[in-house]
Amino acid sequence: MDATAVRARGITKCFGEVVALDGVDLDVAQGQIHGLVGPNGAGKTTLLGLLLGLSVADSGRLEILRTPVGRGSAAPDGVAGFVDGPGLYPSLTARQNLAALAALRGTGTGGSAIGDALAQVGLTDVADDRVRGFSLGMRQRLGLAAALLTQPRLLVLDEPSNGLDPAGKKHVHGVLTRLAETGTSVVVSSHRMDDLEALCSEVTILATGRVVFTGPMSKLAAENRELDYRLLTSDAAAAREAAAAVAGIRVVEESVEWRGAEALVVRAPVPALDELVAQVVSAGIAVRELAPVVSPLEAAFLALTESPEDPRGTQQEKEAAR
Repeated sequence: MDATAVRARGITKCFGEVVALDGVDLDVAQGQIHGLVGPNGAGKTTLLGLLLGLSVADSGRLEILRTPVGRGSAAPDGVAGFVDGPGLYPSLTARQNLAALAALRGTGTGGSAIGDALAQVGLTDVADDRVRGFSLGMRQRLGLAAALLTQPRLLVLDEPSNGLDPAGKKHVHGVLTRLAETGTSVVVSSHRMDDLEALCSEVTILATGRVVFTGPMSKLAAENRELDYRLLTSDAAAAREAAAAVAGIRVVEESVEWRGAEALVVRAPVPALDELVAQVVSAGIAVRELAPVVSPLEAAFLALTESPEDPRGTQQEKEAAR
């Protein structure tokens, strides 16, 4: 059986003279959390709308849950999510919102299922509070709870971490991870690179409506790619000497104040970095922290999307606000 939840080939979508999507290919495997990244106006919202059945492509082929989707054929059952934030009734409580949405869908979902959905996203304590008083993060979590009521096989989320505090983010990450483990496919669009790196096994980067990268997260951190790393040790001076002796290591900043101690920033590919750590440890220097200054995903995003201004740029930004 085909284990692909989404297969798109040559998808094009225009709004007047604005080309929002230009020959986009996308594959999302069953049980995969797939990240969608791109600058404003890249076409992310348009693509999410196609996956949710809110619009149809002008050309190309799109299959969702092994069902062809296009003009005259809506997205199949089993798809849920939201774009530009969930639609909620502010005068109703969180529990009443979910009950109303279940009634609109004709699912007849019982109170226990609603309570379970609220518990999964950490909103049990405010289940009977009116939504008008909810923060942005609480609204995002309630939108996720609404999607969970449908027991989706494909979940499509636009910036689900907006406004979340650490506890809220933990709840959301846990929910998405458990869904993927049970076979649900998740497509997440976000500007939060740390969230995508923590959640996603694969990512697609869009720029001006085109795919500039798609594949495993590990591919973005290829061993021959140089990144800047912050190195915090028990002896900064000795660490600098060790770095100067390792081929492939460049000290970018010799002295950086970091968490009350002196650190240095080095630029290196992964093999050279491994050698540096070995040299530092063998010299009896404790390594207290070693981390990229900019994450591999963010570095790749900047490298792949920073280009001379596209003449469509201003129009693309308008499209992003649709």
